[in-house]
Amino acid sequence: MSEHDKQRMNGIGAVRLRLLALCFVLAFMSIGLRLVDMATAGQRTVTAGPSQTEDGVELRRAAIHDRHGELLASNIVTLSVIGDPLLMNDPETAAIALARVLDGVNAAELNARFARGGRFAWVKRQISPAEQAAVLELGLPGIGFQLGERRVYPRGREAAHVLGFVGIDNQGLAGIEYGLDAALQGGAALGKPDLALSLDRRVQRIAHAATKAGVDRFSAEGACTIVLDVETREVLALVSLPDYDPNRAERAPPEARRNRCTGDVYELGSLFKVVSAAMALESGDVSIYDRFDASESLRIGRHSIRDFRGHQRWLSVPEVFAYSSNIGTVKMTFAAGGTEAQKPFLDHLGLFSRPQLEIPETTQPLVQERWPDIVAATVSYGHGISVSPLQFTEAVAALVGDGKRLPATFLRRDPETLPTILEQAPTVVSERTIKDLRWLMWLTVERGTGANGGVQGYMVGGKTGTADKPTGSRRGYDGRAVISSFIGVFPADTPRYAVLSVLDEPKGDAETYGFRTGGWTAAPVVSRIIAQAGPLLGVPKKSPEIEAAFTDRLQVMPVMNGRTRRMEDGFAAASLTR
Repeated sequence: MSEHDKQRMNGIGAVRLRLLALCFVLAFMSIGLRLVDMATAGQRTVTAGPSQTEDGVELRRAAIHDRHGELLASNIVTLSVIGDPLLMNDPETAAIALARVLDGVNAAELNARFARGGRFAWVKRQISPAEQAAVLELGLPGIGFQLGERRVYPRGREAAHVLGFVGIDNQGLAGIEYGLDAALQGGAALGKPDLALSLDRRVQRIAHAATKAGVDRFSAEGACTIVLDVETREVLALVSLPDYDPNRAERAPPEARRNRCTGDVYELGSLFKVVSAAMALESGDVSIYDRFDASESLRIGRHSIRDFRGHQRWLSVPEVFAYSSNIGTVKMTFAAGGTEAQKPFLDHLGLFSRPQLEIPETTQPLVQERWPDIVAATVSYGHGISVSPLQFTEAVAALVGDGKRLPATFLRRDPETLPTILEQAPTVVSERTIKDLRWLMWLTVERGTGANGGVQGYMVGGKTGTADKPTGSRRGYDGRAVISSFIGVFPADTPRYAVLSVLDEPKGDAETYGFRTGGWTAAPVVSRIIAQAGPLLGVPKKSPEIEAAFTDRLQVMPVMNGRTRRMEDGFAAASLTR
């Protein structure tokens, strides 16, 4: 082949290469334009979809933080697949192809959506990157994408019953998400700040772990734990078990979504003796130095009232409280005025009213319509009245704190406005009653049924509670099932925090000698929380001087007939039950 022919052939080859390269460029440009077309199809076919307001402002949702700024709920950008039936060549074929690559999409249902016509149809919301790539690979006309937002809860189930959850369109459906939906909708896009809750994520984590450990150990049906700031009435932690992951709330059974701390009401048994003791002492007709005969069971009409583990003797008021005597509590209640004093006192504490909270899961207390003597008697030791655990904790905070009735809150209170709020709050008990009640609760942990609620290094006050569980039928109570509880306050001399734990149908084990009562099952949960949360919250260790002052009150106690006896000896000789 001549040199001329070689040059001619090389020229033809170069032209062919240029033409081939041009074809590749055009092909890639075509594909690129198609990808851009698909990626923007949603925005072209939808002018006011679910993620937009009528004026075109994209809806967002404010984030939720704990009191220290820890993120509890936020939004992430998501991609959804949408369709424009008018632009589809073959809607049925498109539906089949999409169902093949998108998990959870049914071809027949999708085709029915396309058959309705119009310019917009949802294919699947909130897809994964892999699903996006698969849809792009199909290259279907009339199929595009739309940006949106998805609510996420980075702490999972840790504070599920406080936060609640949202629906597919980011509307609140439970908890704070529902109760404060108006404040959250729009978020930064509408100039709304993030929401700061009263929760302390560190304390919430501790309470969750301790409560779950208690449920697992005692094979309980469920549980509730609350940590409340006595001074501000801010809820630092709330745990309800069983719980759920708000990121997948649709998969949770109704039982898991129940908020046992605010949405359920319980007969709390001897826990209620905190309220009865406060009422009696506040009346002025009962003194901490009085005694009551608990040597025999008490008859009211045809009903007989007994002690769980009686001491068959006269008991002083401190012994009535620390040993959790039903007989002594009933006699103390009637000495203070019975029904005529009891009902107004409970009402004044807010125990007859539905709680006012920032979440919708609240329940009206169950209160007897008629209030004869037997009702006054049983209510004094926690039967015949049902209240929510948070409502009861709120009442105890008033009785051992500043004596003011102040509703609990899931929001941070402004320290500058708190004094004004407290000044306007109604007073329920005097300072004298507060001091006596603090000492009685300390005595219960130090020498009484609440010994398992004690914490090394802290002065803890508390009260145990065990109530037979109602059957929900006319038969009344199931003697095989109980609600066990313990409320602790610390430091006992000037309580800053109250911790309540309630276990639903716990079972005793070898370490509890088979006992399932509150002192054996719920008290250890509270003890663990106080031991771990106390240092984090900056609660100082107990003062030897203050502890000595509390102990000194035991040494010599005057009794009704003018004689004296060493109360310390009485406590040392008695057989304690928990």
